[in-house]
Amino acid sequence: MQPHAPIPDDAPDVPLAVDLDGTLVRTDTLHENLLVLFKHAPWLLLLAPLWMLRGKAFFKAEVARRARLDVTSLPYNEAVLVFLREEHARGRRLVLATAADRRIADAVAAHLGLFSGVFASEDGVNLSGARKLARLREALGTFDYAGNDTVDLPLWRESRRVVVVHATAGVLRQAQALGPPVHRVFEAPPTGWRVWVRALRVHQWAKNALVFVPLLAAHKATQGDMAPRAVLAFVAFSLCASSVYVINDLLDLASDRRHPTKSRRPFASGDLPVRAGVVLAPVLLGLAVVVALGTLPLSFAALLGVYSVLTLAYSLRLKQVVMLDVLVLAGLYTVRIFGGALAVGVPTSSWLLMFSTFLFLSLALLKRLSEVRRLRQSNEVSAHGRGYLAQDYELLASLGTAAGQVSVLVLALYITSKEVTALYGHPERLWLLCPVMLYWVGRIWVLAHRGLVNEDPLIFALRDRVSYVVGLVAALVLWVAT
Repeated sequence: MQPHAPIPDDAPDVPLAVDLDGTLVRTDTLHENLLVLFKHAPWLLLLAPLWMLRGKAFFKAEVARRARLDVTSLPYNEAVLVFLREEHARGRRLVLATAADRRIADAVAAHLGLFSGVFASEDGVNLSGARKLARLREALGTFDYAGNDTVDLPLWRESRRVVVVHATAGVLRQAQALGPPVHRVFEAPPTGWRVWVRALRVHQWAKNALVFVPLLAAHKATQGDMAPRAVLAFVAFSLCASSVYVINDLLDLASDRRHPTKSRRPFASGDLPVRAGVVLAPVLLGLAVVVALGTLPLSFAALLGVYSVLTLAYSLRLKQVVMLDVLVLAGLYTVRIFGGALAVGVPTSSWLLMFSTFLFLSLALLKRLSEVRRLRQSNEVSAHGRGYLAQDYELLASLGTAAGQVSVLVLALYITSKEVTALYGHPERLWLLCPVMLYWVGRIWVLAHRGLVNEDPLIFALRDRVSYVVGLVAALVLWVAT
């Protein structure tokens, strides 16, 4: 939304002091720095209680000293930046006044090139509230102040004019009641339920439908309580997956913000505070554990634990290791199928696991191919947070198409196996699945080569009408073969 119309400025020489966290940037730099530290040196967080014993300023300094926050990728408040650039162009003195550590504040000021002075936490002094007010009075005398929260109320009370940025309605009312005129109000974009749905990536839950595959493949969907148990497995995997997605987004903030589409994710864009994600992730994981332990076999709960650990390892490190990342991705899809079998108590078909492993390896490689293609288009050499180079395009295409063809070969070998005759009355009709799968795998790779597949092929398939037709044809073949 557009800021309120400003009051005419009758004293342009009065400096404007600008807060950092929540005002200039749509995030908290301390929280983000802690995430950086957790990602690169999580063992150092064991020292955090000792740092806190020496005061908040010391704590911030130790975190900033050990973790390098990329200030160039922070979600800056664009409306505020436009306002500050206008004021700077008029010759007004701007100063950055923040409780963040001096290292971070100086880096932000150097990056923007707008501030003639920086006041920040240093030398054991946490520059917040009354301390910040005293420092500004001493250095500036009269000043205007831009802030966003209740901690800024003392500064607004003593400022000449007030600039309110992304404050709650309650904070805005308090600011308006202080006395100094409110010069500008930058309203926060609404945070509705859709933002939370995006953070949970509910659309990705479709991948967890793989838990139903063993039940359907065993032709036992109508027996006893198997279908409800499969539904519970779907719920458990979905909650667990959303927890992992939140963790992944929190740990990938810097790289996501450099990405043309991932930069719009709720945590990367600042639509949701990172502290909300830190709370949300364990809550979702806890709910998944409750569902798994309370309603499903212990073996399923154990597998869900393996899935959680593996996905966390992928987020922290494995996604950066060439080829190991796609093998892990393929394995995570196969784990869902294995989990579905454990949940309903049917034997796990080795044929099904082999088929899914090669098929999802192909799709994982296709995902990386799309990323590498974007590198080529933007004339970049490598992707941030990934191990692939632009020159790997042809190799990824070869490996991916080969894996897809092998999955169809596994399907063909399965059709000739003894297991098929026990499940299907007309197993010879299953041969029709092979050309159907060859068509679908070949088509999606051709489209990817042309740049028509986004970076998640499964999401592409969910939006692709041809994929639905292929799915219906495959279902029809299975039905006539029964």
